[in-house]
Amino acid sequence: MRLTKSTDLALRAIMRLAVSGAEPCTARQVAAEMQVPYSHLAKVAARLQHLDMIETRRGRGGGLVLTETGRTASIGQLVRELEGVGDVVDCEGDAPCPLRQGCRLRMALRRAQEAFYATLDPLTVDDLVASPTGPVLLGLVGRSPDLPR
Repeated sequence: MRLTKSTDLALRAIMRLAVSGAEPCTARQVAAEMQVPYSHLAKVAARLQHLDMIETRRGRGGGLVLTETGRTASIGQLVRELEGVGDVVDCEGDAPCPLRQGCRLRMALRRAQEAFYATLDPLTVDDLVASPTGPVLLGLVGRSPDLPR
């Protein structure tokens, strides 16, 4: 299974925000650190805010902050939300597959997809930013490797 670029960026962005603690980061700052276009990060941030994973603060000293929900949410559930519900293959598309009535592949792929999510289910953002990842993320902004808890 392959994640969309938006889901990949969302996961990396919340990991980056996790190492900032309560200190807001601007969307432009995160986009620059992740080496992605600001417009793409802004769309991802809006989706993460809608899912209550991040909070946006306006004005001087504002920016993006990871919520407690975002810090403790299941990565598997978050990826399900970001990727949307659907099969790995589209058997019913514009040209429906002639094997769809008796095909075993579709169910095997569905089980594989669920196993993928099940592997991510017990992980949280805090788990993802544990050493050695957290210090690497902090290195992007030149902060000390002491992770906030």
